[in-house]
Amino acid sequence: MSWVGMSAVEIAEAVRRGKVTAPAVVEEHLRAIAERDGRVGAFRRVRAEQALAEARAVQENPDLAELPLAGVPVAVKDNVPIEGEVFRTGSAATPDVPAAEDHPVVARLRAAGAVVVGTTNVPELCLAGFSDSVYGVARNPWNPARTPGGSSGGSAAAVAAGMVPLAHGTDGLGSLRIPAACCGIVSIKPGLGVVPPPEPDWHGMSENGPLATTVADLSLALAVMAGDMSLATPGESESLRVGDSIDDYPGGLTTAEPVRLRIAVAPRPLPPGFAVDREFQEAVTGAARVLGEAGHTVVEHGARLPVWLGSAAVATWFALAREDTAGLDRRKLERRTRALARAGRVLGAFGMDGAKGRDRWRANGADQWFGDADVLVSPTLAMIPPHAERWGRRGLLRNARVNLTYAPATAAWNVAGWPAMTIPYGRHSSGLPIGVQLVAAPGGETQLLTLAAQLEAASPWPRHAPSP
Repeated sequence: MSWVGMSAVEIAEAVRRGKVTAPAVVEEHLRAIAERDGRVGAFRRVRAEQALAEARAVQENPDLAELPLAGVPVAVKDNVPIEGEVFRTGSAATPDVPAAEDHPVVARLRAAGAVVVGTTNVPELCLAGFSDSVYGVARNPWNPARTPGGSSGGSAAAVAAGMVPLAHGTDGLGSLRIPAACCGIVSIKPGLGVVPPPEPDWHGMSENGPLATTVADLSLALAVMAGDMSLATPGESESLRVGDSIDDYPGGLTTAEPVRLRIAVAPRPLPPGFAVDREFQEAVTGAARVLGEAGHTVVEHGARLPVWLGSAAVATWFALAREDTAGLDRRKLERRTRALARAGRVLGAFGMDGAKGRDRWRANGADQWFGDADVLVSPTLAMIPPHAERWGRRGLLRNARVNLTYAPATAAWNVAGWPAMTIPYGRHSSGLPIGVQLVAAPGGETQLLTLAAQLEAASPWPRHAPSP
C-alpha cells in the first residue's frame, strides 16, 4: 500500500494508530518528489535528510496519538522562515543567511506533527501570478506547458502532482487562490487576524494559508495554522476528535440544524473591459445551482467591481514592488521586478500608491458592494493559465497585461481583509481545471468551508493531476 496520494487526514490517522510510521510516509513522499519534480519544478529545495530526521522525532514523540498532522509531509513556500534554512523569496538579491527560527505558522505545523520536506518555487519577491525565477520554472501538473499560477505556484504544483498532501502558501493579491484554481486544488485565504501573517504583510493584505486536495484536509490545516481546532470541523454538530476515525461515528457527522445561507452569484463581477471565459461563468452558475439545491437561497449579484478599486490594486502592486526592493542590490533583480519597482517610484512621486482606494474599499466600499449576502460565488480566474515561461525576464507591459487579464478577480478581498477561497468545479475544454471562488464577510471561514464541502460532495474532482 502506498501512502503517496493519500489525504493528510488519512495519513495522520494511520500514523497515530500505528498502521504506518512517520519515517515510512516521508520516505515514500521523498521518492515521489525525486520521480516527479523534474517535470513539475515545484521545489526550490528538498530537505531529504532533515525531513527524515524530523519524521523520526515525530514517531518518537510521546504525544504522537494526539498530533493532528502526525507524520504528514508538507511543503512550505519559500518566503517564510524555517529554522536553519535560507529563504530566498525567488530572488538572487535576498540574503543568503539561514533563518534563526521558524515563522509561527511553520512552528504550528511542526508542533502538530507535520514534517517539512522542502521549500517551493515562487516568482521573485512573490510579485507575479506565475512561479518562475532564477531558481527554476514551476509548471502546471495538468499541462506542463502552462503555469501553475503564483505566487504560491510551487506549493500548488507540489500538491496537485501528489508530491505532498498539504502545502503552505501566502496570499497578498490572490497568491493562494490563483495557483489553486490553476492546479485544480482547494485553498483558503483567511480573513485578517485569523492566522499569523507573513512578513512583510503588504499593508495588511497578505495572509498565510494552506493548499490541499480535499476540504477536510484544508480545514484541518487551517485550524492548525490558526491555532483554533474548531475550524477543522465546519458545520458539524459534533467534533471529530484527534485520534478518532470516521468509523467511530457510525451515524455519520451531520448537522442537527442545516445552515441556510444567502448566496450571491456573480459570474461576471469584473469592471467593464475585463472578459471572463464563458466556461468559467458557467461553472459559477453551476456551483450556485448546486448550493441552491442544497437548500441555500441563491440570488443574482449583477454589480461590477468598481474601476477605481482596480486602479488602486494596480497602484498598490507597483508600490509593493518599490517597497520590497528597497535595500536590495538592483543588479541582482530580474527585469520585471526592476520595472515594477520603477513604476512604483514614478507613481509614488505623485501620491498614487493605492492607499486612498484601499482605505475607501475597507471603510465601506466592500460592505456596500457585497450587499446582504452571506457568501459570494464568482470566478477565481478570468481565463486559463498562461504558458509557463521565464516571465521575470520580460518587461512591465507584457507582465501587467497577462497578470491583469487572467487573474483580476482576487485582489479585492485582500484589500478588504475578508476570507476567500477557491475550489475546483469541473474541467475546461482545454483540459485544465476550473476554480470557483467563494467569499465571505469577516469571520466567515467556517461558512466558506461548509459550502466548499457541499460542492465537493456534489461534484467530486480527481485528487491529483494524471501521472506523467
